[in-house]
Amino acid sequence: MYSQEIKDLIKKTRAEKADIRIGKYGVTEGMINEIKRRLNEHKVIKIKIGIKEIDDRKEFAKRVAEMVGAKLIEVRGYTFILAKVDSNRQDKD
Repeated sequence: MYSQEIKDLIKKTRAEKADIRIGKYGVTEGMINEIKRRLNEHKVIKIKIGIKEIDDRKEFAKRVAEMVGAKLIEVRGYTFILAKVDSNRQDKD
C-alpha cells in the first residue's frame, strides 16, 4: 500500500486540473523528461490526453507510466494519474 502522504497527494491531485497535457505531437522525449521532472518534484501528477484518436486510453497511460518508471493510479476519460515509484519498496498492489 501507499504511505498516507502519497494517499493524500492522490486525493488532492484528483480534484486539481491536469499538470501536463499530451498534445498532437504525442509522447516525445521532451514530454517524458518533463513528466519525470514533475514526478520527482510532486510525487503524484495528473496528465490529460489531448489526442482524441487513441483507441485504448488505459493502455496508452500504462505505456507512459512504464516509460517514466511510475505507477498508474487511475484512468478517467482522457485523464490519468501517475505516482512516483518508491525504489525502496518492492510491493506491487
